[in-house]
Amino acid sequence: MLINGTHAAAPPTGTGTGTGAGGTGGTGSTGGTGGTGSTGGTGSTGSTPATNGTTLGGTDFLTLMLAQLKNQDPTSPVDSNTFLSQLAQLSEVQGITSLNTSFSTLSSSLTSSQALQASSLLGHQALVNSSTANLTPGTAVSGAVNVPQTTSQVVLNISDASGQLVSQINLGAQSAGLASFSWNGMMGNGSQAPAGTYTLAAQYAGSTSGGTAATTLVNGTVESVSMGAGSTGLTLNVAGVGSVPFSNVQQISN
Repeated sequence: MLINGTHAAAPPTGTGTGTGAGGTGGTGSTGGTGGTGSTGGTGSTGSTPATNGTTLGGTDFLTLMLAQLKNQDPTSPVDSNTFLSQLAQLSEVQGITSLNTSFSTLSSSLTSSQALQASSLLGHQALVNSSTANLTPGTAVSGAVNVPQTTSQVVLNISDASGQLVSQINLGAQSAGLASFSWNGMMGNGSQAPAGTYTLAAQYAGSTSGGTAATTLVNGTVESVSMGAGSTGLTLNVAGVGSVPFSNVQQISN
């Protein structure tokens, strides 16, 4: 087709080169439309690198600082105070990174040390906080009452699963601290109590009538040790008691 005696050039396909061959075509206004082929150049935007998850370290910080100095305006150079402030920030970041590494190493060392110490507890008797005790045939229940103050009398009540009182042990006058006890399984009527779990409740003579409750503890064999994560820490599996945090252990004996 002829327009004003000049062949109209075919519009470019827009392959992304963006040269726009139509721009060099005929002088006709339609030839100029071929220049829109330059929009194909937008395909090159796919080469932009992704920045997700990028972490800058000390080397990158120095690189950016040197680039800032090389490309600064000669008529308005970087203020010396700003430069010193940036150096101080770099030193602070490196110090924190080094400190985090040191703490991580120390934490691993302490965990290994705890595991080594915990292994030596296996088979030993642990006195732990517990309001229940497990009675097995031929074995006495031993433990202690944590008496908070000097008192004229400490009494330990032992009840079965139904809440029925089966035995009462009078520990007499006690000073502040641990008052030991042992129960051979004999009930108040002189018969042997059946095997099972019993509830312990201790009272000491105090300012209120009827006595004041005191914490009870029982002895049990350490069967296994678990290393917990985070704040859980060391956990002991004590026979007749179950899992007990190491912080609840009052005493370790052979």
